[in-house]
Amino acid sequence: MKELELKYGCNPNQKPSRIYMEEGKLPVEILGGRPGYINFLDAFNGWQLVKELREATGLPAATSFKHVSPAGAALGLPLTEDLAKIYWVEDMGELSPLACAYARARGADRMSSFGDFIALSDVCDEATARLIAREVSDGVIAPGFTPEALAILQKKKKGNYNIIRIDQDYVPKAQEKKEVYGITFEQGRNDLAVRDELFSSVVTAKKELPEEAIRDMKVAMITLKYTQSNSVCYVKDGQAIGIGAGQQSRIHCTRLAGGKADNWWLRQHKKVMELPFREDIRRADRDNAIDLYIGEDYLDVLEEGAWQKIFREKPEVFTKEEKRAWLDQLTEVTLGSDAFFPFGDNIDRAKRSGVKYIAQPGGSVRDDHVIERCNAYGMVMAFTGIRLFHH
Repeated sequence: MKELELKYGCNPNQKPSRIYMEEGKLPVEILGGRPGYINFLDAFNGWQLVKELREATGLPAATSFKHVSPAGAALGLPLTEDLAKIYWVEDMGELSPLACAYARARGADRMSSFGDFIALSDVCDEATARLIAREVSDGVIAPGFTPEALAILQKKKKGNYNIIRIDQDYVPKAQEKKEVYGITFEQGRNDLAVRDELFSSVVTAKKELPEEAIRDMKVAMITLKYTQSNSVCYVKDGQAIGIGAGQQSRIHCTRLAGGKADNWWLRQHKKVMELPFREDIRRADRDNAIDLYIGEDYLDVLEEGAWQKIFREKPEVFTKEEKRAWLDQLTEVTLGSDAFFPFGDNIDRAKRSGVKYIAQPGGSVRDDHVIERCNAYGMVMAFTGIRLFHH
């Protein structure tokens, strides 16, 4: 197949639309549904991300994409009981490493992942397909699907779920092009390989980078490589827990991603995990209620007439003091940035979300001030020397 006609482009009025190869065949096969323009953008960006995570770490990887940026990305590490519970997979039995990767990628920011496009680094197995089958999702791309997994996914959305198999050996051209306003842009592909050596230039007083921190730096930087810039990524235990994408200001990236990381941690507080939901409340509605409960608009779910629609009994208020005390227990977080931090306020904000390790390009005229702030907090920061803008 050399080209594939699409229903429309980014919007229904943008016709005709297609994807095609100038030379050779498309490296994909459609096994279900009819993927659209944005679906393919998410699929191809997501596939590159998980493919590189697999190569960099040797572990299965998954990502949850929305509007050409990842809402979550993760490696296939085992889930704790608490994580299985807050990701709504505690009833799924034993999960494969790939299923754990997707549970983590989807679960870190379930609000943003709603209606996602999934990318998997490995052949989709039955355990992963069962997990995908019950989530609201637009589609999945993977290098293959077991017969059992394919049978499950082909039933999703009454047979209209988008399923894409990609040739894992496909290598794109070294040059890439796109058109804007009828004008063609061309550049070399960003084929930077994220390896241990990228983090060898440690510029802070503290120098020690544990293997787990280097692994998490890889997760952060590869995730940022396929996130709309400006972007910042918080990572813990092999998964992105907060991604700030497409902000004009670096500090706003750091705050946005930090807020998501905070929410991820707050969801693991006993008060949140034991919320007395009514049995008829769906997982997506639980996610919405939790997001409100742990935020500033908690009265939206606790006021009279509202809580009865969600809970069996009225929960106690999750106070600011309780939340801050719990957030102070979040530690060993890694932070990555796609470009340098221009001011130390980014470091101050990162500290509030438990950041201990930082990877960023460096090169700001205020590098000394940024390093000073890291030293004040006992952080370890590596300068990669590489910017990772993605547009």
